Amino acid sequence: MRTDVRHIADGTYLVHGSNTNWVILTEGDAVTLIDTGYPGDRAALLASLAEVGSAPEAVQAILITHAHTDHLGNAEYLRATYGTPVYLHEAEVPHARREFLHQVGVGTVLRNGWRPGVLPWAVHALRSGGTAHVPVTSPEPFPRSGPLDLPGRPVPVHTPGHTDGHSAYHLPQAGVVISGDALATGHPTSRIEGPQLLPEMFDRERARALASLDVFERLDGDVLLPGHGPAHTGSVRDAALQARERAQ
Repeated sequence: MRTDVRHIADGTYLVHGSNTNWVILTEGDAVTLIDTGYPGDRAALLASLAEVGSAPEAVQAILITHAHTDHLGNAEYLRATYGTPVYLHEAEVPHARREFLHQVGVGTVLRNGWRPGVLPWAVHALRSGGTAHVPVTSPEPFPRSGPLDLPGRPVPVHTPGHTDGHSAYHLPQAGVVISGDALATGHPTSRIEGPQLLPEMFDRERARALASLDVFERLDGDVLLPGHGPAHTGSVRDAALQARERAQ
């Protein structure tokens, strides 16, 4: 199975799954996996590891931007099958355990069904396992602050609003920011192309999501890898400013 794997920088790959992206960071034979797609993306996820010359056994850790099902979908499978640790911000750990679920509900989707792209997106989400119950049995908070001792040396950056514990990941040496859903470049329910916030119905707290753009403005990088949409080349600060302007 061939997947849409984009080589971004040395050891850094953006993978376009079914409406959701994940990132693979390689260092020798070892791998860091950032997000895991929908449950229905499992074959594509495993194929993407093979395409970069790796395997699920080589994944040192799974880093999750946030615990929505389209990003968390295969984390427990990898943890249970290969013993791979799953790390998130401490505020997102109970979300990953499914002690609660802060995710757009069916009622909200139906009320927004008149908007372009919403119903086709919802059908795709259902077919991909978007309403599946996918708790991680033993998610863990980040083991340290600052750069993690993992391939790519990613630095978690708390960017709440989309969810309470949403985290981006900064790769300072590569000039790359992995933004999850806190800063996107496209979405099936959006008619905007380029840096943007996701439609408001997807955010837990819109005001905090807007405030987190301040965080992105302070990150040094010239490549943005979002959870939805294509890679964006150019100042991450300028991308955040553009998203803010479009949200107003």
